[in-house]
Amino acid sequence: MVTKDDVLAVLSKVYDPEVPLSIVDLGLVYDVEVAGKDVKIKMTLTAPGCPLRYFLVDLVKEAVKRELPEVENVEVELVWDPPWTPERMSERARRLLRL
Repeated sequence: MVTKDDVLAVLSKVYDPEVPLSIVDLGLVYDVEVAGKDVKIKMTLTAPGCPLRYFLVDLVKEAVKRELPEVENVEVELVWDPPWTPERMSERARRLLRL
């Protein structure tokens, strides 16, 4: 059975197309819910007008389906509240970006 930690491990391999860090390290993933073979991911972007938002959503869906073949449905909900800030980044990400 797939767990939230399994999904987060996969998402930690999905890199933002504009920043060489994973979406987990950037703090873009707000929540992951697993219900049987369905996964729902709530995430945000660094800016609401990001031109790569659909590309990133597709990357997330494809990664989960590829790495966790027992998952049948992946829903990604982009949320804007609370808004993303650099404080959401992991300590590792801050070190790499020297913030």
